[in-house]
Amino acid sequence: MIGVLRKKWADDERQQWFNEQTIKRSYQDEVISQITQLKPYFNVQQYGALTLDKQRYPLFAVKSKNWHKDKKSVLVTGGVHGYETSGIQGALRFLHNEADSNGSNYSELFNLVVVPCVSPWAFETINRWNNKAIDPNRSFYANSPAQESQSLIAFIDALDTDFIIHIDLHETTDTDNTIFRPALSSRDAIEQKNWNIPDGFYLVANTLAPQAEFQQAVIKAVKSVTHIAPADEGGKLIGVAVEQCGVINYAARELGLCMGLTDATYVTTTEVYPDSPKVDDENCITAQVTAITGAFDFITKELAS
Repeated sequence: MIGVLRKKWADDERQQWFNEQTIKRSYQDEVISQITQLKPYFNVQQYGALTLDKQRYPLFAVKSKNWHKDKKSVLVTGGVHGYETSGIQGALRFLHNEADSNGSNYSELFNLVVVPCVSPWAFETINRWNNKAIDPNRSFYANSPAQESQSLIAFIDALDTDFIIHIDLHETTDTDNTIFRPALSSRDAIEQKNWNIPDGFYLVANTLAPQAEFQQAVIKAVKSVTHIAPADEGGKLIGVAVEQCGVINYAARELGLCMGLTDATYVTTTEVYPDSPKVDDENCITAQVTAITGAFDFITKELAS
C-alpha cells in the first residue's frame, strides 16, 4: 500500500504511484497507426498532446470531411479510462467498418466526431487514472485538473456545434474491485466497498435526461450480439437501481463524467464486461460497435419520422 493508512495522498505518494507504473502496450502501434489509415476518408485532427511526453502522446479526433452546419452533430468518445480496451478498439472499428460503408453512411448523415482514445498514457499502462493519479472520468468540469479532460473540453467547445448524440464507450472489469477501488481507498483515505461486477453489457444514462426509448433501442441492438447484464438480487447494477433492462442512471454533470461533456439530447455510456466467460475480445469490440450503430439508427429513424 502507498502512503499512510487513513491519510490522503500528497504529491510524494502520487509520484510513488506513478513510478510504479509500467508501459504494457503501444499507443503508436495499436491506436495511432489505425487513426493514420483513416486520413483518406476523414479529417484527422490533433487537438493536443499530453505534457508528460508530447511526442509519444498526441491527442486525436476524427471528423467527417463533409461537415455542414445544417447536419446534426454526433460524438463518440473512447478510452477516457485507458484500460478499457474495447471502447478504444470499438471506436476505431466503427470508423473503419461502419461510419462510411455498408450503406449506412453515417458520416454523410451526420457531422461525425470520434475521439478514440482520450487517455493514451493510461492506455499504455492499462490504468483507470492518468499519470497524476486523477480519474479523467470524474474531471469533466471547468478548470479540470486532468489534462485529458481539459483538452477534450476545449476541443469540443471550439467546434461550436450542438450535438444530438454523445456515446461514451467504457468497460466494467474485475480489476475495478481488485486494483482500482483499493487504490482509490488508499488515495482518498475513504473506504471503497467492492461492488458486484455485472456479467454482461449495460448502459448508464443521464439522470436528468434518461431518454428511456433511446436506451432501450441501444440495448435491443446490442442484445443481438452479446448478453445483457441482469440485475443483482437487490435489483441493482454496481450498486445503482436498474431503471429498465440493462440500464442505470448517473448524474453526469454532478459527477464530472465524460457523458456530461455536451448538452446532447441523447446520451449514454456503454459498459462492456470483458472478463465474462461468455465473451472474448472480439465480442466486446462488436458490442461497442453495435451500440454506436444502434444509437445512430434510432436517431436516424426519429429524424425521419
